[in-house]
Amino acid sequence: MSDTTFTWAVSNLERNVADGRVTTVHYTVNASNDTYKAGAYGSLGFDGEITTPFSELTESQVVSWVLEALGEEKVTSVCEALQSQLDEQRVPTKAAGVPWGQG
Repeated sequence: MSDTTFTWAVSNLERNVADGRVTTVHYTVNASNDTYKAGAYGSLGFDGEITTPFSELTESQVVSWVLEALGEEKVTSVCEALQSQLDEQRVPTKAAGVPWGQG
């Protein structure tokens, strides 16, 4: 995984209009190396636990909360799954098609 870059981002936030508290974070994680790319999407409920005013949130702050909420084991698992996808792209172990000529 040393040549792979993992990029975590926030794609959307859901919040209560009345108090502005974030209830759900939608996030993405993208893995890439010089040639191949893979990605994943997830959502986490925070049930209003985030008390920082909505207008003051930064993406890096919310990503850090996502990583903390997921925990090291889950973050590692997601990264390993994406790395497996990149490895499969680099050296395929499966293929599809038919052995006779196409049209």
